[in-house]
This record gives sequence, C-alpha cells and structure tokens, in this order.
Amino acid sequence: MTETKPAQVTVPPATDPAIVVESVSKRFRMFRDRPTNLKEKLTHRSRGSRGEDFWALRDVSLTIPRGSTYGLIGHNGSGKSTLLKLIAGIHRPTSGTITAHGRVSAMLELGAGFHPELSGRDNVFLNGSILGLTRKQISAAMDEIVEFSGIGDFIDVPVKVYSSGMYVRLGFSIAANLDPELLIIDEIIAVGDEEFQRRCFDRLYELRRKGTTIVFVSHSLALIQTLCDRVAWLEHGRLRAEGSAFEVVDQYVAEVNAAESDRLGQGDSATDDRHRGSGEMTIRRVEFLDAEGVPRPVAVAGRPMTVRVHYDASEPVTEPVFGLAFHHENGAHLSGPNSQAGGTIAGRVEGPGHADYHFDQLPLNPGIFVVTAGIVDSSQTHVFDYRDQAFELRVQPGPGPTVPGLVRLDGQWSGTHLRPL
Repeated sequence: MTETKPAQVTVPPATDPAIVVESVSKRFRMFRDRPTNLKEKLTHRSRGSRGEDFWALRDVSLTIPRGSTYGLIGHNGSGKSTLLKLIAGIHRPTSGTITAHGRVSAMLELGAGFHPELSGRDNVFLNGSILGLTRKQISAAMDEIVEFSGIGDFIDVPVKVYSSGMYVRLGFSIAANLDPELLIIDEIIAVGDEEFQRRCFDRLYELRRKGTTIVFVSHSLALIQTLCDRVAWLEHGRLRAEGSAFEVVDQYVAEVNAAESDRLGQGDSATDDRHRGSGEMTIRRVEFLDAEGVPRPVAVAGRPMTVRVHYDASEPVTEPVFGLAFHHENGAHLSGPNSQAGGTIAGRVEGPGHADYHFDQLPLNPGIFVVTAGIVDSSQTHVFDYRDQAFELRVQPGPGPTVPGLVRLDGQWSGTHLRPL
C-alpha cells in the first residue's frame, strides 16, 4: 500500500488557540494470539512473543481556534477516535505534544466515566469532580442535567440497570451542562432517539453561541458541514486535508465516490480525475442562457440566467438527481443546489434531454466562477457522471451599484427612519 504523506496544512492565524496538536503520533501494541492461561503465557514468553506495532496516528499537527466547532472525518480506523482520546487525556501520545487551553469535557464511549454501582446522581458528582468543579457548582447544575436527560426518577438508581439510551442521555447531559470550555464528542450521540438527537444539536448550537470550543466526530457529512467551521480529514492515521468544512467534505466525498466506482469496475476511463462516473447517463455540455434563452459566454449580475445541463441516458435510469456547484476562481465554495433538494423529480429517463436551473436575478457579483455539474442516483451515493469545476462562468456588472463580496443578497431594508428612495 502506498503511504500517504502528511498534508501540508496552512492554519489561519489563531491569536488564542484552544487546542494545539503538534507532530502527534500514537502507537499501540497488538498481540494476535494473546495467552488465555498461565501455561500459554509461559510458553509465549519463552518464544519471545512481542506482538506487533500499530500506528493509529502518524505525525498529525493541527490548531483548533478557541470558540470554533471543529470536525474530524475519515473512514473507520482512520484515527479519529484515537485523536479525541488523546485530546481528552485518556491516552498519551507516543510522540509529539497536545496542549488544551481550558477544561475538557468529553463524551467518547457509552458509559465511559460511570461507576456501575453508583446512582446516576452520584455519577454526576463523580464526573463533575473529575472535571474540577466544586460540589456547589455541580449541585447548581443538577436540576438542568436531570431535566435534559429525561431519565426522571432513575437518576437515583444504580446506572448498571440503565439502558444504552439512558447512558447516552445522562452522559451527554453531564458533558454539555457542566459549563464545558472544551467539549469533545464522538459518534456516540447517534445512539439516541430522534427527539434526543435534536435536543443535543440544539444544545450544541447554544454552546457555540456561548463560545465553547467543540471537537466533533461524525460520519454524517451533512451534519459536519452544517455544524463545523473547519474540518480535518484523517486517513490511515495521517492528516490528509484540513480546511473549511465544505471544501474538505467535498474532497472526501469525491474520493469516496471514485473509490466506489473503481471497486465496482465502473471507473471512468478518462485520465482527467475531475471527470468520473459509471456512464449510464453522461453530461454532454453545459450552457449559460440569458433571459431570451440564448447561450452567452458572459452572464450579467442581477439579470435572469439559466444553467442548462444537456445529458444523454444510454439506458433507462429511474429518478436521477441533477446537481450543480458554484465556486469562485479563488476556490471559495458558494453553493451546491440539486434537483431533489429543489423539490423536483425526474421520473424514468432515457435518451437525450436537458435540466435547467434558473435565476430570476443572478446573485453572483462580477468575476470568474467555475461550475461543477453532476448526475447521481436518488440516494446520491452512486455517480452516473460528474464534471468537477469543468465549466467557466464569467459574470459582468449589471444594473445597480456594485456591492462588496462574491454574491448579492437581495434582502429588503426597513426601519423607523427608513423609506424607499
């Protein structure tokens, strides 16, 4: 297997970082045939059995700004949970250093930090004391913890009789309500029911507004893009990419889709890695139409414009989804609409056709943009055709004054002393 080199990460200046990870590596020792009795242990010792080294993390460096929400993504076994445990102080790095500026509150594993013989209430005090809080501080938060967890009278019952859902509820309630400065959360929230997950996310948004630094692991990429400011992508223990949530998740999804096509033997034979897909449907061309429906090389800001995607289906395809992505030439990702999210359905498609995405008033400011076009199945996991940033869109000034920024927001102003011009 080709070894991936560590990503060269450029981290924005952080005058007050919350967590600094510097050249961190973590090694575990694996024994494939661990002895189960004294005889086997003596026999293994005489054979000089030493086990094998497994590097869960290799030379990872990143800086998490104070008050940000930071996501970790990657496949199972990529080192995400190991990094969280290092930040939380559960493990120590084999090499490198981790500096956390603030009190760390973590929810990593089901029941972690709970004493099974103690009641839920006693475990709240136990966890709070571990975090360095006084009994008075913990007592002040107790009612809120019990109310948020929703376990009612079970708070005074030994936690060994709790269900997995009750463990999750109480564990998150403790982590999120004892005034955390640095909150570390693993995928374990997914164990809770739908109602509790919504309460968890509402609480996370509230903590964000208060300035709590949150480090979050999830396989829900939509959640990562919604919740996180920045994201680190780990692969085989190495830092593959780091940056804004939308950019890094887009890179990750593109690679996952390409790997799936290769696995199924449906990879695009083209050498351009920005063009891939299984080929049942193909994108022939993309046009930018003016208000009269005429293709134009240049669009006008604030004027009507239609993006027309011409396609051909070589065989019948049911309910394909058409998608676009708009990037500025500086790399900024502006938006990624698709036909399914837009409330339309294609039905059964065969042969040539086109899909239109229309703007009554083009919201892009003058400049150069690149457009991605793609066609996927209704689950949005299988790619029929994908043209990554393959089409250039030039926008020239339109009516009205030019405003700063990449897009025009056409909201309406009103107020006590404001009137129309």
